[in-house]
Amino acid sequence: MSAFGIGTNAERADSGLLAGRQIKIACKAWFTSTGAIQPLSFKFEGDDGMMQTVNHVAVRFGEEKYYSGIPSMEYACRAVIGGLTQEFKLIFYPEEGRWVMVLPE
Repeated sequence: MSAFGIGTNAERADSGLLAGRQIKIACKAWFTSTGAIQPLSFKFEGDDGMMQTVNHVAVRFGEEKYYSGIPSMEYACRAVIGGLTQEFKLIFYPEEGRWVMVLPE
């Protein structure tokens, strides 16, 4: 440990506030034999109240993050939603077993 605390708490650095519009989703994911999680598809309720299904989620990368000290897995994704290719994040909160989609504002 250095005199100024550099390197302390480097394992659990907080990622700050989660920016964007959060939407609760039901996610279908594949858990590999090594424990890695791969989102495959998901469903959510649209602004019109209708359920929408998003298939063929392309995950660009995933990384472990902490938002306000809460552990999560964040995935940068791309998929066709409503006929348009969208970029968004999928966040998995393992302690709660909950998924959210985060759309950029």
